[in-house]
Amino acid sequence: MSRNYSLKTLGNDVLSITTYGNDAIETRNCLIYIHGFKGFKDWGFGPYLGKYFSENNFFVITFNFSHNGIGCNSSEFTEFEKFAGNTYSLELEELNQVIKAYKNNFFGEISESNKIGLIGHSRGGGIALLTAGSNKDVDAVTTWSSIAKFDRFTKRQKKEWKEKGFLEILNARTKQIMKLGLPLLNDIEENIDGKLNLSESLKNLKKPLLFVQGEQDLAVTMKEAENLYKWSDKNYSTFISIPKAGHTFDITHPFTGSNDKFDRVLKETREFFINNFS
Repeated sequence: MSRNYSLKTLGNDVLSITTYGNDAIETRNCLIYIHGFKGFKDWGFGPYLGKYFSENNFFVITFNFSHNGIGCNSSEFTEFEKFAGNTYSLELEELNQVIKAYKNNFFGEISESNKIGLIGHSRGGGIALLTAGSNKDVDAVTTWSSIAKFDRFTKRQKKEWKEKGFLEILNARTKQIMKLGLPLLNDIEENIDGKLNLSESLKNLKKPLLFVQGEQDLAVTMKEAENLYKWSDKNYSTFISIPKAGHTFDITHPFTGSNDKFDRVLKETREFFINNFS
């Protein structure tokens, strides 16, 4: 059974949250799913993973970042102005606020011994890794098709971005033209060598990590996954590649069911957290 919440952030925005497994929240370890760029909690495998992990004795939190472009319509982009104003730093802040809400019993009374694991997909993987490096309450992280760099734009794109005040991108699924505003570019230029530096963060991260990557991912290449693993402490990290799998492990939206590739991703992720939470 799932429950829906609205969490007001320190920036006076609202996070739309769905949880799974509330009936046993006190005794269950917590998994938080972090969606990626042009993603949202109800995309494709989102509700399915919530049900799957709750049926495997975890309490699961899925949520939308406040500026991901999703508003009252839970499955279509309508908040384009907010989407244009989103930044990586804002997503880091909001994930930390979700973690704090859980620790402060916002979703129900929990045990002090409950552990927290993060599951980040694509850009959400990068956000999860940076958060784990700075938040003592995070115990372990799994990334699915995670980015290894936050600066993903060419010099030509940045020049155009600064001249126009925005950069247009196509949402391939919906065919919508969406804009990235200057706040994101400014965030990159100000913080890419500091708090947004994944290589430096991973070198100092002494927590269990599982990197899962599809071998045929065209959005985030195998090279990025290999870099994440290379930068990590091998005493704590594991790398798994999924043969013939794409960026979303061949799951589509609307969700039409799982498959052997995604079933393996779920199984490996479940076993990773069970082994590292015991």
